[in-house]
Amino acid sequence: MFGGEADQWEGMPMPRIPTPASIEAAPAASQPILHAVEKQLGVVPNLFRLVSNSPAALEGYLALSGALAKGRLPAPTRERIALAVAEINGCSYCLSAHTYLGKNLAKLDDAEMVANRGGGSNDPKAAAAVRFAAKIARDRGHIGDEDLSAVRLAGYDDAQIIEIVQHVALNVWTNYVNEVARTEIDFPVVSVRRAA
Repeated sequence: MFGGEADQWEGMPMPRIPTPASIEAAPAASQPILHAVEKQLGVVPNLFRLVSNSPAALEGYLALSGALAKGRLPAPTRERIALAVAEINGCSYCLSAHTYLGKNLAKLDDAEMVANRGGGSNDPKAAAAVRFAAKIARDRGHIGDEDLSAVRLAGYDDAQIIEIVQHVALNVWTNYVNEVARTEIDFPVVSVRRAA
């Protein structure tokens, strides 16, 4: 389902934190959670197996992720935010995963995902959310009154604004985990743009 050509791994750094090779190789407390992930997704992506090294972290990640999925931001906007934050933080694992999810689940087209990676959107309302999320990620939450006003003027209420902040935080966490661990990418690889 995921993965790509064998030569995509040439020159990629080796993982620094071992990813359990299977559900059975994960800590016992993580195994039921990973089985639930497998049942829902059909596979267990490397990120989940990596995080399973800490059953508490895996449980927390899935609990927050699941709660936010029930929120008021639509799935395409959540994927747009994930793409913007992954690009800002230079996380090729998350960029690869959310490009796959954006295309196959949220039905975002290539032009939209390019705009998202740049901190915007081709959809005017979504653009306000993505710009706001990118500003939060770049400035570590230190936004101005005008930033908050702009997202409100685009039609986002306080609950949705809080959800945007939480999506940024969740994506920053997965970006950092993957960059610290150098998680092997098990999606079609999309590399972050490196500033010149």
